[in-house]
Amino acid sequence: MRMMTTDPGAPASLQDRTNALRVVRLIVLVTLLKPVSNLFLAWGMRQMPISMVAHPLHLLQALFDPFVMVGVIMQIAWLLLRMSLLSAADLSFVLPVTAAGYVISTILGRTILHEQVSPSRWAGAILISAGMALVATTPRITSEPAEVAR
Repeated sequence: MRMMTTDPGAPASLQDRTNALRVVRLIVLVTLLKPVSNLFLAWGMRQMPISMVAHPLHLLQALFDPFVMVGVIMQIAWLLLRMSLLSAADLSFVLPVTAAGYVISTILGRTILHEQVSPSRWAGAILISAGMALVATTPRITSEPAEVAR
């Protein structure tokens, strides 16, 4: 079901622009929120002893680490925003376009977590970027939207 968020009396082009702007905002939020939340999760989990993560109950204890907690909250926000984005654009558009988050994650891992990123990983990140750019040039919706049930 798709619901219009703009004034039904507004010109179609204004509605189209408003919806397109909403989709762009959601893409940016979904794309940035995932790698940042993963950064918080990784940062928090690196503070835990390796023996702690060997048992599922100990992982529940890890949820109370402030970094892990912020990461989990951000993951929940990411999921809700992604659901909203999927209501406004095709899955085959959303997944490749938001894959830019993998590139951002690689950059964050290298710069903030000081991970060693091999040339193969950089090449993979570049290929993901190229695919994302290619998909971004296609229409966001390729099927007719379903009518709102009354």
